[in-house]
Amino acid sequence: MSDPGKAAIAVAGLCKRFGALAALERLDFSVAPGEIFGLVGPDGAGKTTAMRLCAGVMRPDQGSIVIDGVDVLAHPERAKRHVSYMPQRFALYEDLTVAENIRFFADLFEMPDALWRARAETMLAASDMSRFRGRLAGQLSGGMKQKLGLTCSLVHAPRVLLLDEPTTGVDPISRREFWQILYGLRAEGVAMLISTAYLDEAERCDRLALLHRGRMMYCDTPAGLKARMPGAMIEVLSPEPRRLRELLLALPGVRSVLLVGNGVHIHADDAGRLPQLKEVLAGSGVALTEVKAVAPTIEDLFVALLDQQPEAA
Repeated sequence: MSDPGKAAIAVAGLCKRFGALAALERLDFSVAPGEIFGLVGPDGAGKTTAMRLCAGVMRPDQGSIVIDGVDVLAHPERAKRHVSYMPQRFALYEDLTVAENIRFFADLFEMPDALWRARAETMLAASDMSRFRGRLAGQLSGGMKQKLGLTCSLVHAPRVLLLDEPTTGVDPISRREFWQILYGLRAEGVAMLISTAYLDEAERCDRLALLHRGRMMYCDTPAGLKARMPGAMIEVLSPEPRRLRELLLALPGVRSVLLVGNGVHIHADDAGRLPQLKEVLAGSGVALTEVKAVAPTIEDLFVALLDQQPEAA
């Protein structure tokens, strides 16, 4: 964890309940300037609740939130000058053009005309949106709407950016372009808190907090989290992955089997299981392309950690 005294975002003991449901339980983390910090977990993990609390949209039942040196709970309006929040469905005005939407958000923050125009030109060029500045927002694709939403969020040059599942439903090319913009912001020293259910996308973050049912399971770099992976990961490629999965689940030493593309990832209790698995698979009658040990992904890790904690699964 970063030094809270130098953190752009410092969250401590954050709790939030909705009736009997504990959406967040004692959440602690900090984000340094120029860091991309990911909140990762399935639906219901508490990611959106954490984002809304940091944005000052909701108040926690317990805990503290300090953003860029400002206490969000004590001074929510002052904190808003330092942060920009992009929710899952950004509030674009579909009957306004791209340029008009940007100007609207610039006016909300009382940005000088020359300053916001220069900022907008840079952002539109970075997102390959310059030629669409006169198009109505309602006529943009999903990926273009997200890139416009990001531009509107950044037009007042905030030092902290909160992004709640910003690439959900966005095509792969737009997702890549979106992340290229985020890397540019990181180089400028902007602190980013991003939530995602895409575990492959989580690997792009500098650090990750794995959430499940409102609790933080682990917090580390992607490499550090993978180093916690118990046992070994074995990849089997096959044109019959579902049949292969049923076969593997019945074998000793196999903790779990995850369907991944045109094959499966086997979480085995030990790397020494590889020769045994190869022998069993060779006589199984299932068509195989390749069997090999591989480095675990964040998705592999998350599934393995849940298997270790059956009371949380």
